Amino acid sequence: MARDLTPGTGPRRGRLRVYLGSAPGVGKTYRMLDEARRRQERGADVVVGFIECHGRRHTESMLTGLETVPRLTRSYRDAEFEEMDLDAVLKRRPAVVLVDELAHTNIPGGRHAKRWQDVGELLDAGIDVITTVNVQHLESLNDVVQKITGIPQRETVPDEVVRRADQIELVDMAPQALRRRMAHGNVYRAEKVDAALSNYFRVGNLTALRELALLWVAGRVDEGLRDYRASHNIDRVWETRERVVVALTGGPEGETLIRRAARISDRTAGGDLLAVHVTRSDGLAGASSGALAQQRQLVETLGGTYHVVVGDDIPTALLAFARAHDATQLVLGTSRRGRITRFLTGPGIGETTVDASEDIDVHMVTHEFTGRGRLPSLGRRHSRRRTIAGYVAGLVLPWLLTAVLSQAHDTVNLTTDALIFQLGVVIVALLGGATSALLASVVASVLLNYFFIPPVHTLTIGETNNIVALVVFAAVALAVSTVVDHASRLTTRAARATAEAETLSTLAGSVLRGADALPALLEKSRTAFGMDSVALLERTGGEVLARCDGEGGGGPEPAQPGETTEIPVGPDAVLVLTGRRLPAADQRVLTAFAAHVAAALERDRLAVVAAEVEPIKAADRMRTALLAAVSHDLRTPLAAALASVGSLRSPDVEFSPEDQAELLATADESLVKLTRLVDNLLDMSRLQAGALTLHLAETHLDEILPRALDSLADPYAPVQPLDLDTVPAVLADPPLLERVLANVVTNALRHNAPGAPVLVAASHHAERVEVRVIDRGPGIAPEDRDRVFLPFQRLGDTDNTTGVGLGLALSRGLAEAMGGSLEVEDTPGGGTTMLLTLPAAQTVHDDRPGGVGA
Repeated sequence: MARDLTPGTGPRRGRLRVYLGSAPGVGKTYRMLDEARRRQERGADVVVGFIECHGRRHTESMLTGLETVPRLTRSYRDAEFEEMDLDAVLKRRPAVVLVDELAHTNIPGGRHAKRWQDVGELLDAGIDVITTVNVQHLESLNDVVQKITGIPQRETVPDEVVRRADQIELVDMAPQALRRRMAHGNVYRAEKVDAALSNYFRVGNLTALRELALLWVAGRVDEGLRDYRASHNIDRVWETRERVVVALTGGPEGETLIRRAARISDRTAGGDLLAVHVTRSDGLAGASSGALAQQRQLVETLGGTYHVVVGDDIPTALLAFARAHDATQLVLGTSRRGRITRFLTGPGIGETTVDASEDIDVHMVTHEFTGRGRLPSLGRRHSRRRTIAGYVAGLVLPWLLTAVLSQAHDTVNLTTDALIFQLGVVIVALLGGATSALLASVVASVLLNYFFIPPVHTLTIGETNNIVALVVFAAVALAVSTVVDHASRLTTRAARATAEAETLSTLAGSVLRGADALPALLEKSRTAFGMDSVALLERTGGEVLARCDGEGGGGPEPAQPGETTEIPVGPDAVLVLTGRRLPAADQRVLTAFAAHVAAALERDRLAVVAAEVEPIKAADRMRTALLAAVSHDLRTPLAAALASVGSLRSPDVEFSPEDQAELLATADESLVKLTRLVDNLLDMSRLQAGALTLHLAETHLDEILPRALDSLADPYAPVQPLDLDTVPAVLADPPLLERVLANVVTNALRHNAPGAPVLVAASHHAERVEVRVIDRGPGIAPEDRDRVFLPFQRLGDTDNTTGVGLGLALSRGLAEAMGGSLEVEDTPGGGTTMLLTLPAAQTVHDDRPGGVGA
């Protein structure tokens, strides 16, 4: 019965130490052997249960002086394989045993199917085990690794087995350093290096695998920290990972705040930086979109993310966003408002946010624009809160002024009293508008009459002059409040018009920029009007042409089902906005949005039409180039053949048998070149016209390549095949694949370094087979890699007798017609690698056990 790594019932269970690597070759086995030698020097009984050195001399040298338990040999499918002798290790019973490749599948016939089960039995026996495993063999990451590398990993180990190890040590190496080790021959044999560097060991693959390994180990470290806190009854939260949110208004202080927040985030490894801008629900009274775009670019440059949320109550929206993203710190800028503004408008956003932040640390960052703002804008539409405050001030402020002026009645006269009351009415007008100012003027008139106009403490006025003064006071107060309110409304309209113009300018820029204008317009429509989603539908059939859904939050009017707004977009489409009910004032701006969406939609349709016309233009260019090529390249072999045949038929000259044979050979060679040229031209024409007929079948590369080499001008050219018989068959048209390989190999031979062979290597990745034709020539500059596949292009060739430049163009076209591709890569160490990718004819099911590797 197979055992696993769950705790046994014995008095002492062995301890497990795992060396986890991101890829083969990073040095796991070497580190394991180094640890074994260190323990042996301290007197520990250490033996080698199973070590796989893969022919690496540095690793083999580390085995010197270590006792090795003889391996067990098993037969499987007419082949001999070596395995760890589990019974021999148990009988030897060392203190520590080294077991390489934890995910290895055992040869049938033993007690356990997997090596990690052997390790479990050793641990149950009280033997300490040191082992190795690569991140691609962890069960939870198996599908992720396959997506990254294209290689399925059939040998895996459950994550729980590695997670329960007493010690996990990450063996890390930078991708560039590992590739250098590969190039120096320290990982694989020399003939395997080029294929390995171009396949599994690409920089992108190694970087992704390294990140997976680091994140997996970091997760295990986090688990260990939680276990430690639980075992020591530590209830406090340890903020080991910072998540910093910076609030942006679009003001000039934005860059200072972003950089400050980035520094806070960088203090802790793994810290996150999130920038958020809160836009009002009408979407039209916000900051400059240009400034916000620059700040967004800065955030992304520093590795952060940018977010936009909708909300009229900015502190509430900020804190809701921060809590939704588990933020630990919130960065705000100190207010740009001056003292007078703060006195008139009350607490600002920063103060309100600090009061409500609770467990979130709030940083108020000073900047050079602090306190340099303008007086409060009179153009903002008064909120309900400010309207109520205006009425309260209209009732309370005149009484406060009365109390103050009553104490100074002996030093000020009636004119001064009236002017001070007049100032109070203006302040109320600034706070609450005309209605609250009217209330304040009435209250002030009554109080001024009762307390300051003789006879005092009565509503009777003794002098006509005082009656006139009171009437003038009431009239001026009413006039001033009306003018202030009117100015407020005009400023509101001006601000709204400015915001509308700015928004529409942004929309126009989105259309003019061209690519992806339609999604950008829909996103702008959603955020500008504070909607939950925006969709572009066909009028007939209701098909969704484009859609944008976003995260709303903090808006004053939660979206209700059925609250939609529809605006026509041209004759064939309609723009549907779902969310809050839009006021009539926004309908006009939304109509302008719809006009821009219609323009973007029409531009996309024109682009489709232009794309349909492009093949016709390409065919015209092809015909033009074909005529230019025929003038020389088609005429040369034809003239040589005609000259040879004409000479043989001439009665005026008698040729010797040797001369006749030479003339016949010249004619034959010229006609072969002419036939090959005509075939290429015809096939290229069929490809351009879409009339090429394919007969796809299961095709074996090791059978096709010899036929392709036989068709070369020099069938004995130095071409070395590698691993063609180890990959599955491809789905291709055999004659066409033969021509593709012949053309690509001919091109490699033409540019290869003298004396160096051209390598043809194959590898299998997921459902694709990759064929690499590798030369050691001068290589191709990155800017010229697309040009080499253009018809009638001889990049760097000066000899026009070598052809019309159709070989690579035709090869790429044939490869794509068969469902594959043909690309250019650099050869490590110098040269060019042509990468031919074709679909595999069937998925390989190789159940042969053994061999954990890439």
